[in-house]
Amino acid sequence: MRRLPPFSFSCSRLAFSLRTSAALVMACVACVSPAHANGDDTPLTNLVALTSQRLALAEPVARWKWARHEPITDAPREAALLASVDKKARAAGIDPAFAQQFFRDQIEASKDVQNALFEQWRGARPPEGAAPDLGTDTRPKLDRLTQSLIAALARVEPVRHEQDCPLRLADSVARWKHMTRYDANQNAPLSRALSHVCAAGGVGAVG
Repeated sequence: MRRLPPFSFSCSRLAFSLRTSAALVMACVACVSPAHANGDDTPLTNLVALTSQRLALAEPVARWKWARHEPITDAPREAALLASVDKKARAAGIDPAFAQQFFRDQIEASKDVQNALFEQWRGARPPEGAAPDLGTDTRPKLDRLTQSLIAALARVEPVRHEQDCPLRLADSVARWKHMTRYDANQNAPLSRALSHVCAAGGVGAVG
């Protein structure tokens, strides 16, 4: 898998992004309807919002691992997530290969954020205060997002095979960033997290 350029994060901006995305996700979910060829890209915007919210949770995960000297990669946890995604995708009528690829992208994007934070903390001041508990706080949030993301993938299915899907996805990303005052440092991991949503290519690609 190609290596993305390095980036840095502000923890305060990540916390703001998480709070903002949580509120706006609820607003997006309320107005979601299935995508059609008529150009309704609300499902794409909703998927971007949920992906962004999941990505923001990489920061408390990294803080918890940092405090306990845990490795960033957790292969058993990743395998369990992908196995669960396979079952949930089949139950929802989604191509399980597509769903698993999408969640592999989420895992790798999250690890990109965590690695960047670890590098930042090694070279500067480490994070202060206790991290939210991974088992009782952060992972339940990730589990709820998994279910929401599965539903969101089902809603984008009608549009993901359209030739203009990458450009429509890019427009949805731009719309989301405008709504949230998105931290530009998260551009690379967000693009990675969305890189296989469209069958024709990544965000903004020409099919």
